[in-house]
This record gives sequence, C-alpha cells and structure tokens, in this order.
Amino acid sequence: MDDNAYRYQQLEQWLLQGIIDGRWKLGDRLPSIRELCAQQDLSKATVQHALQRLEAQGLVDVRPKAGHFITLVPNATTPPRVMAKMEAPRSVNVSDLLLDIMGRSAAFDLLPELHAGDLPPGIVALNRAIGRALRRQRGADFQYYDSPAGDPALREQLGQMMAKRGWPVGVDELCITSGCQHALFLALLACCQRGDVVAVESPGFYGVLQLLEQLGLQVMEIPTSTATGMDIDALEEALARWNIRACVVSPAFATPGGALMSDVSRQRLMELADRYDLAVIEDDLYAESGFSKVPDTLKSLDENQRVIHCSSFSKVLSRDLRLGWISGARWHQRILHLKMVTQLASSRYLQQGVADYMKEGDLSAHLRRQRKVLRVQRDRLLASLHAWPVPVRVTVPQGGLAVWLELPDRVDTLAAYHRALAAGVVITPGPLFSASGEYANCLRISFAHPWDGRRIHALNRLPELLELA
Repeated sequence: MDDNAYRYQQLEQWLLQGIIDGRWKLGDRLPSIRELCAQQDLSKATVQHALQRLEAQGLVDVRPKAGHFITLVPNATTPPRVMAKMEAPRSVNVSDLLLDIMGRSAAFDLLPELHAGDLPPGIVALNRAIGRALRRQRGADFQYYDSPAGDPALREQLGQMMAKRGWPVGVDELCITSGCQHALFLALLACCQRGDVVAVESPGFYGVLQLLEQLGLQVMEIPTSTATGMDIDALEEALARWNIRACVVSPAFATPGGALMSDVSRQRLMELADRYDLAVIEDDLYAESGFSKVPDTLKSLDENQRVIHCSSFSKVLSRDLRLGWISGARWHQRILHLKMVTQLASSRYLQQGVADYMKEGDLSAHLRRQRKVLRVQRDRLLASLHAWPVPVRVTVPQGGLAVWLELPDRVDTLAAYHRALAAGVVITPGPLFSASGEYANCLRISFAHPWDGRRIHALNRLPELLELA
C-alpha cells in the first residue's frame, strides 16, 4: 500500500482489491469494524471512513446489526480514477461543442429528438397547480413585479423541505432565482471579483466553467473522485499554495458521475473554509434524487455563514420550470440586490403554483416515484454497459442522473462526437467537464430517460461509434 496515502485510503484500497481478487464474493459479509481495527491496527473512525467510501461507490451495503455486505464485484466496472495531477490556476475557455450540445437539448439524452411517452403523474399535478394559480389572478396583479426575494409561500415550503435535511432555514434567508445556474451566477458575482481564483471539482459541472469564463475568474481544478467527490487533501494543498477566494462543490450525487461526499470530507471542508476564509458555494441540484436516502445539506454544517446554498427544481421535477433558489449566508443582502439587477423579479403565478404543489404533498409523492424510476433506469444502463465488447470503468451512483465512463486511453471522445452525430446519436465527451483538456477518453451517459428500444439501440451502437472494437 502507498505510504503517502491516508490510512483510510489504504484500507479502502486493500478491501477493494480483496473484492476484485475474490477474497470476498458477491453477498459476502466483510470483516466487522472491530475485526478490521484489530487486524489493521486502525482506529474505529478510520475503518468507518473507508467502509463509508466503499458504500458511496455502491460496492457494499450496510445492514443494521449485521454488518457490511458486498453488493457489487468490480471488474470491468471499477469506478474511474481521480484526476492524476493538480495544476496552477488558469483562465477558462469553454468549448463551442457545449453550445452545440445544448442547442440540440442533448445534455441528458442520447436521442434528444425522441420525445416519447406520457406525462408522469407528478408533472400532470404540477401543471394543474400552476394553471390554478394563473386562474386565481385578479384585478391588476399582472401589472406588478414580485419582490426580489420571491414569493413568501414558496420560500416557506422550501424552508420546510430543507429542515428535513438538517437545515432549519428561515424564509428571509432564501431568494428565488431563475434556476440553479442563475443561483450559481449570483453566488460567484457576490463573493468574487474579476481575477479571483475559484476551486472547482475536476471532472465537474461544465456550467460552472461557463460562469467562471464570463465573470473573468480563474479556475483551480481540484482532483475529484467520481464516486466520493472532491479530494479534500488536494484542496487543502491548493489552499496552502494559492490565494483561492471560493470553492464550488456538489456534495450530493454530483455530475458527471454521481459522487457522494462523506460526512468526514464535508466536515473537513468546513474546517478549511474557516481556516482560509473561503466562500463555499454548494451546488445542491441532485440531492433529492438519492435512491435510498437524501443526505443533509452541506449548509447544515455552516456555523460561520460561509456556505452559499444553490439549487433548483430542474433535475428532480421539470427542466422547463426554471425556478431555483439561493441562500446567500453573509452575502445574502448583496445577492438580493444582484437578483434585482439581473432578473428584476420572478413569475408570481409559477411560484404560487409550485408552492401549492409542495403544500399538497405532490412534490414528495413525485420524488418517491421518480427515485424508483431512476434506479431502474440506472440498472438497465449498467447492465447494457456490462455487455460491451471491451471492458470499461463506470461509476455506480446512488443518485443523480448519469454515470461516468472511463474508456481505453486510445479512445478520443471529442473526435467521436461528430461521428456519432452523423449516426443520429449525441454523446457528451469527457473534456467538457474540465478546463484542462483532461478526460478525452471519458464519457458521461445519462439515465434520465426511459431505455426504450430506440435508446437501447443507440447505446449499443456506441462501441462501434467510439471505435472500441
């Protein structure tokens, strides 16, 4: 084992190798925490951290009073590696390829022109709630703007939803935005100035890179596991070497691979934020998609008003809704001013309709159904990838909307983009998720849509289009 690795990482790798080598087989129980502590001369906290990381990768499952059991034996589907190295801060130049993908509405679909299927019950109920709110308009309501903070009833419902995740946020601490991207824009604009350095996950969300480019901010890419999230050791090293003003992080089921940050890493991140006077921007877009649990917000650990929380309904309810929210911590008043400058106000009837939808319990019911659907669609995708002619490494996320594939080094997904497009298939190449040109042999594939015959056919054509054979 690597002497330079932390001891929990050494134990994690030892257990992982044992699973791969067949020391423990599918369904077997791993040695107990007490046994591992004695065998490896480790503390209980160290063993728990290693097991938690394996659980986040979908490799083990915890059964109360029974122990940790193997749920996946990695071979061709071992989670991808973290970024190999960390480079100095740089300016950002987002590829025109992203504009092409977004122009085709293909961010989460191999076949974006395939608009098939009926509306889910949750969306039917949402449309009805919005329609009722629109019909309730009286007199000259249409002549007036909403306040910059947004509809109080919607903010109250959001507060109740966040309280279930360990964060009892007040109505006055929330501001309604035009989606999560708008919230992230307001957050960066409020806490940074042109030329500042911002730490981001790598691979991470390309929308953040777009914002950094437009705001004239420098990016500091932090190596990130697509299973367990940002490498906090690497972040600490970067903070010690460079003057980093803010850190954008997605602790829960982050794109592109569905990473889930451990409680230990979250706590260490907050400790670093206090030590280095760091603004932490929490992109919480995917948390409600968790298959078996919805993790607490990072904001719930924020004792010194350093976390700006950003989210929206776009990934768990409707892309077309364009409603999000932000809680700005010590920057909240400035964010309210910036919201007024950049958007002026939000649609009243949309907010009122969504507030009613949440109050009636329709959102909770929709989320329960949607999590089951997404898990089935993830499993079908993984089964198809297992059948590919060449082994690939792929994440096994416990939430989110996508998996991350690491293909053989010779594969160039950027070069394959136009080849796939000519065949009517739109792929999302790995280099889009970095400002450094990394991940040319990587690919994000979403399970947001049902795997009907046409999508399965498109998926099965990818090995040929990627020239894997």
